Amino acid sequence: MNKKELLEAILKNKELNHMTKKDADAFLNKTIDVIKKTIKKGEDVSLIGFGTFSKVRRAARMGVNPSTGEKIKIKAKNLPKFKPGKAWKEML
Repeated sequence: MNKKELLEAILKNKELNHMTKKDADAFLNKTIDVIKKTIKKGEDVSLIGFGTFSKVRRAARMGVNPSTGEKIKIKAKNLPKFKPGKAWKEML
């Protein structure tokens, strides 16, 4: 499911039939922006029954260039992480 299909599924919900496609798209975009900004600040976003978004630090490490076999240093970086909630894991 892509973003367009997700918006269509949201709009099919009877409780949200008052929303326009434009309103639903704006709401989804703002929700994603808030999650990204919160994670960037180093705070977790927990949605009970769904999961937790967080930021993890990947340490610097040595890697190998697959085409040349040369060893290269890979810099440390921050990455987003998602851990599904217990209810969602049990559902699957």
